Amino acid sequence: MKNNYSRLKWVALIIIGGILFFLSMPAYAATTTLLSLQQQEVSGVVTDQNGLTVPGVTVTVKNTNRGTVTNLDGEYSISAPANGTLVFSYIGFKTLEIPVDNNEGINVQLEEDVSALGEVKINAGYYTTTERKRTGNISKVTAEEIELQPVVSPIQALQGRMAGVEIVPNGNLPGGASTIRIRGINSLREEGNLPLYIIDGVPVNSAPIESNSNLDVSGIDPLNNLNVANIESIEVLKDADATAIYGSRGANGVVLITTKEGRIGKTEIQARVYSGASVVPNRVELLDTEEYLQIRRRAFENDGIEPTEANAYDLTIWDQNRYTDWQEMFFGGSAPVTDVNLHASGGNEQTTFRLSGSYHNQGTVYIGDYNYNRATAGINLNHTTENDRLQFNLSVNYGVNSNKLAGYLNLTGPAFSLPPNGPPVFNNEGDLNWESWSAAGLDNPLSGFFNRSTIRSNNLNSNLLVSYRILKGLEFKTAFGYTAYQGDEIVKRPKRSFNPANRENMSHRSTHLTTERRSWIIEPQLTYSIRLGKLNLDAVAGGTFQQSENSGLGLQGEGYVSESLIGNLSAAERIISGNNLNTDYRYNAVFARFGFKWDEKYYLNFTGRRDGSSRFGPRKRVANFGAVGAAWIFTEENFMNNALPFLSFGKLRGSYGTTGNDQIGDYGYFDAYEATIGPGGLYPNQLSNPNYSWEVNKKLEAAIQLGFLKDRINLGVSWYRNRSSNQLVGYPLPATTGFSSVQANLPATVENTGLEIELSSLNIGSENFRWRTSLNLTFPENRLVSYPGLQESSYANTYKVGEPLNIALQYEYAGIDPETGLYQVVDIDGDGMLDFDDRNRVWDRGPSLFGGISNSLEYKNFSLRFLWQFTKQEGILALFQGGVPENQRADVIRSLQANSPFQQPSTSIDAARAYNNVLISGLPVTDASFLRLKTLDFGYSIPRSLMQTMGLAGGRLFVSGQNLITLTPYKGMDPEMPGRGTAFSALRTVTGGIQLNF
Repeated sequence: MKNNYSRLKWVALIIIGGILFFLSMPAYAATTTLLSLQQQEVSGVVTDQNGLTVPGVTVTVKNTNRGTVTNLDGEYSISAPANGTLVFSYIGFKTLEIPVDNNEGINVQLEEDVSALGEVKINAGYYTTTERKRTGNISKVTAEEIELQPVVSPIQALQGRMAGVEIVPNGNLPGGASTIRIRGINSLREEGNLPLYIIDGVPVNSAPIESNSNLDVSGIDPLNNLNVANIESIEVLKDADATAIYGSRGANGVVLITTKEGRIGKTEIQARVYSGASVVPNRVELLDTEEYLQIRRRAFENDGIEPTEANAYDLTIWDQNRYTDWQEMFFGGSAPVTDVNLHASGGNEQTTFRLSGSYHNQGTVYIGDYNYNRATAGINLNHTTENDRLQFNLSVNYGVNSNKLAGYLNLTGPAFSLPPNGPPVFNNEGDLNWESWSAAGLDNPLSGFFNRSTIRSNNLNSNLLVSYRILKGLEFKTAFGYTAYQGDEIVKRPKRSFNPANRENMSHRSTHLTTERRSWIIEPQLTYSIRLGKLNLDAVAGGTFQQSENSGLGLQGEGYVSESLIGNLSAAERIISGNNLNTDYRYNAVFARFGFKWDEKYYLNFTGRRDGSSRFGPRKRVANFGAVGAAWIFTEENFMNNALPFLSFGKLRGSYGTTGNDQIGDYGYFDAYEATIGPGGLYPNQLSNPNYSWEVNKKLEAAIQLGFLKDRINLGVSWYRNRSSNQLVGYPLPATTGFSSVQANLPATVENTGLEIELSSLNIGSENFRWRTSLNLTFPENRLVSYPGLQESSYANTYKVGEPLNIALQYEYAGIDPETGLYQVVDIDGDGMLDFDDRNRVWDRGPSLFGGISNSLEYKNFSLRFLWQFTKQEGILALFQGGVPENQRADVIRSLQANSPFQQPSTSIDAARAYNNVLISGLPVTDASFLRLKTLDFGYSIPRSLMQTMGLAGGRLFVSGQNLITLTPYKGMDPEMPGRGTAFSALRTVTGGIQLNF
């Protein structure tokens, strides 16, 4: 395997290097001489139609890489050939081309373009395009939409902003990974649905990082060390035309993150700081002490049992008048958040730079001292030689964080279950109160409270892009990328966290986990563009050589003599090795894209890629993927002239293609053995199957884009169908084989279809006031099309053919039994037992609709931006089992009334069994749709004249809010986590800050 990859890599590099050497040297010398004789300095001022100067206008020399940007006074200066052409472009204005014609002073006036659809540049990965010209489905968010959001990971900032992109947080602790789904679930394996992350051209492993702390459910987000304020834009590629050039890596969509670059001009320094706090915006209404005790007493009456200290400690030993709001105590705190950003940028026509640094601190709402700290640094350098042929771009982002959390401790569950008259959890000395809880035969609900988890990590992402223009239209470039993540986690568990009655056989303990991820990538590319009359051809061909190494080491230390020594393994009495893992993944590919454009109205793209992955056996390692995309701007046709005067732009586009998926574990195709503890022992832990191969995702899309009233209103509608087949799953084996499963391909097919609607409008566009609105709406559908042998597989009770993957199989609820007063469900087969054969109700846990609507308003120096996020879905509720020694929902008090919808209070086993059965029926399923004010940003730009008197170039004050209002019929904690009625993720956050430009 290694020989094949090495041979392919060196052959490609030698061929491309030879082309570069023989073609570039003569052209380099000739062009250098020619340009040096014809350059002259051109300067001027750029204004709008009202005569106001326009800062930030891009000024370039046509057909070169040379450019500059106007300063705050609209001024520019650039070297250009005497017979050259200057191109002035800025979003919101029409692009203007002015011949130099030996003039040294050129002042221009830009004409406003209400949509500037053709000027919105889009990063498509290996090439760039515009909103007007794109044939693929690509969604984009810009820096101004996300840079002020107080989030740790940039993925969290995308919620509600993109059609077809669903992001669900897995908790509220800083550093936890969110679940991102681009156009649904394609694979039966959870890890098989991860998208591809690309930062400045370098792929990043998108799998959450393992943790032993309270982040063990979600894992650690691999993008935590990336500063959100340092991001220029995020593009998400969705359909075949957009993703096929990434081959197997783009099967579940691609997330392209581009960081900010330097700008031509004098050095500018910007400092920005904000601070604020987060709180839990909601509570579940639970029984108070009087109501709770009423239900408890009725339960014993119904059961005909006398309450005693043994069976009713809450009615006998505990204070009958005590009340504790456990929700307030456990997560009623305020989580402070502070963020400081500093960057400097500048440069000349040949070299630009940007240096950035940031510090982010965030607490938690939970009882206890937990906090997250992150420091980042970034550098971006661009250099172009004077002849505009050779260009270098270096991008480096580095982040360090420290996350202090609880270790092995549930900080949420007890808040909803503890009786309201329970004794204090702490004594007067601040230690855990064991005595009062032990008297009732219970453990302190905060057992483990003094456990501490500390996660320290550092992450490097770097990329060097070298490009050389060999001839006009022909360019060679190579990208060199390197990423390195290193994380160390330690969980300290002192004896005082646990009940003294059980400490005889206990000792101070620690758990250690070290994770490393390293990856390098080299991508040589050759691009060519030519214009032949009305035909434009753009082509790119290249290769990918990538290697990733992952390692993990887990250890446990026991027997520390004192709490202060916990974590120092040399002081541990015993060291237990939990696991040690090292894997090596190699991925090579060749790819090509050909884009044809005719007369600025017909577009055709062909993309092909041949992938090789080390995760498959020698005979199945290589696969071919490709796509075709087409677009027709029909409003450019003659027959459309004045046909529909209100229609200013119209485009039909479509695509079809295939991508693959190799997101499985490494080395799964051969037999594996594991060492036994002690000398000389091995035992098999994996069966080989060298014949399994790639999952295949076939993507089909059709779309229309329309512009109305001179593009003041833009509408896009996309229909898609993705079919993922040849599913990679664990095929179940008989127990006699000694193995539970073997990795294999099954002919199961998963289908995702949907309709995406995107609408944007310029509602008002006057001189002093501008109001823009954008809406995205997604109607997703997912189903298992086929799965031969499903009933004989281990997934028989998980999936149903014809139904979505994200389902729960439930009993039919049959109401309250009039004789027993208990919940009852239907025994479908009448065998007197309740099992999976009786679960004929299918509950789709996925959303049927989701989206967002955002508004941006600007009036003179004031700005207001806000986003409403919405989802239509169902969720589940619990805590309606009256009579048990746990708190319940407030409306369970109705169980004391006649004809109650709740079962009669009881402490019996039959009542508990009836409640457990009804939890997996349709009874607790409820509407969990919501409309949420996700973000709100209000800003004021301090007048420039005032700032200049203080020696500053500019300043801005701002206030931001997140999750300020949620409208929902759902009675759980958070409709964004509807599958767990007591879980929550959306904290209400308010921050305020200032930005200063020097």
